Amino acid sequence: MTHALVPPGRIERRIIVIRGENVLLDDDLARMYGVETRALVQAVKRNVKRFPPDFMFQLSREEFEALRAQLGSSSQGWGGRRYLPHAFTEQGVAMLSSVLRSDRAVHVNIEIVRAFVRLRRMAGSVTELRRKVDALEQKYDTQFRVIFDAIRELMAPPAPGEKHRIGFRPEPPAGPGGSAGHRAR
Repeated sequence: MTHALVPPGRIERRIIVIRGENVLLDDDLARMYGVETRALVQAVKRNVKRFPPDFMFQLSREEFEALRAQLGSSSQGWGGRRYLPHAFTEQGVAMLSSVLRSDRAVHVNIEIVRAFVRLRRMAGSVTELRRKVDALEQKYDTQFRVIFDAIRELMAPPAPGEKHRIGFRPEPPAGPGGSAGHRAR
């Protein structure tokens, strides 16, 4: 196996969810590909037909502000972004290798697609774990129903006209020479 151009953990940390999609932003991709962000965006614009909205979309001002707040980025100043970032889905990232056409782009794309696959597998594992926990909860709810019913019965107020006694009361004497015992009610 060859050495990864971009560490897998770095790729996975940069994948974010926007509009319900796992995406990578243009500036993160540009760094991974070793190109300037504006060069990546220009290549995409020259081939815009290859990037339908389910492959790539530009963030709205509100999405960008929310993202900056979430990531703790500073406000825009001199040298900051002049346009709203583009977000690329897994399919958009795959399409980028045909647009950028460098060996590095091809190798980085392979690593990014593998990161998306790992992310999907992890999400599937979480879903499976949640299903198993739900099944265990159902199973144990049934087994403990008797206990819960007994607790509810003890908590229920007495029926009208019935006295609810707490503690011990003496049993009637057993007869001559017998001892009086106590029993719980």
